[in-house]
Amino acid sequence: MDWLPSTPSDVPEWPAGCRRVGQPGDSADPIAMMAPWLDQDVLPDVLLLLAATRTAEQEGISAAGATPAARRMTALADAELLLKGPLVAPRWPLPTLPAGVSPALLSHAVAARLGLQPQVAAVGLMSQPDFDHLQLESPDLGPADCLSSGAAMPQDRVNHLWRQGEKLGAGLQRPLVLAECVPGGTTTAQAVLTALGFEVGDLISGSARQPPKRLKSALVAQGLRKADLIKGCSAEQVLGAVGDPFQVVATGLLVGAVRSQQPVLLGGGSQMLAVLALALHALPKQAGAALLRQVLVGTTAWLADEGASAGGTSPLDRLVDAIGARFGASLAVFASGVHFHASAHQALRDYELGYVKEGVGAGASLLLAQLRGVSRRVLVEDCDHAMGQLLSRPVTSIS
Repeated sequence: MDWLPSTPSDVPEWPAGCRRVGQPGDSADPIAMMAPWLDQDVLPDVLLLLAATRTAEQEGISAAGATPAARRMTALADAELLLKGPLVAPRWPLPTLPAGVSPALLSHAVAARLGLQPQVAAVGLMSQPDFDHLQLESPDLGPADCLSSGAAMPQDRVNHLWRQGEKLGAGLQRPLVLAECVPGGTTTAQAVLTALGFEVGDLISGSARQPPKRLKSALVAQGLRKADLIKGCSAEQVLGAVGDPFQVVATGLLVGAVRSQQPVLLGGGSQMLAVLALALHALPKQAGAALLRQVLVGTTAWLADEGASAGGTSPLDRLVDAIGARFGASLAVFASGVHFHASAHQALRDYELGYVKEGVGAGASLLLAQLRGVSRRVLVEDCDHAMGQLLSRPVTSIS
């Protein structure tokens, strides 16, 4: 598969405001990494994976819903907004947030602009969607247990979801944008990365403006102590101990994508880096190198720059570098250049204050739009328009 532009004149300008996250390797070619996503004639598939973990029921663990009960519906509400848009009266009302607005609104605005047709897969939810979706396991299984148990999922469930993900990845026929919505998912990301031997307690963010790092680290330590994983254990064993259903499906999908050889754009931050690390851990070295040539991670500027030092290095930069160093490779991670300083709506300007930051593939969506020539100004206008529609729609859910 030739991802490079066919002639020098095809080489695009670097999208305004976008930046590389982490240090590039000596042979890293950002244009080659971006090339699969520049073809205007190929519309990528978009898959949003919804999942649930009882980790999200810990008080104060997540801002993706004000209460544990509200967080049980977050994934459904976000998916409904992505699929149906801000004018449709919701079956699943968006949970109240401390500030900001669901990142699903950003992803919807981009999907409408580019003509994307997202699909949804649901695993482990408390309630089942009433919209079309892929069902990868029995809906009776419910959420994964809290990672602090050290036994988040039975191994047979992990093996089944892994195979389901692998089939999806091996069967890809076009480039895929993979997004997620998993309340509590940055904590399970921290857990699986810690189980793989990374020291990431200070490198993982979250939906809250001030992520509860002490709580996250305490839950991770408790879970890993109970799991008592042996050094060098498999990715499947790590996931069964402290993971969530999204991570299993997504890791299997990446492993399967090596066979399909289709490009994959992972939308998010630490959660997507965690599944990439799990896939690299599971694959032989040569297959892992092939996967890294296929995978681009797209995130938002708000997450990429959060906590940046005076020299410009952020925790996400350091996380990307740590994973790359472990596997002897440079990861292709890029942040969109979109900002909301000039937005007409406070809920969008709240992103600039550290609220929400990322989710539902918002960063990958904005990056993809920029790669396809949509200006930052137009993207802000699109998001403003969608926000205005959201504010005008009925506030009560339909039964």
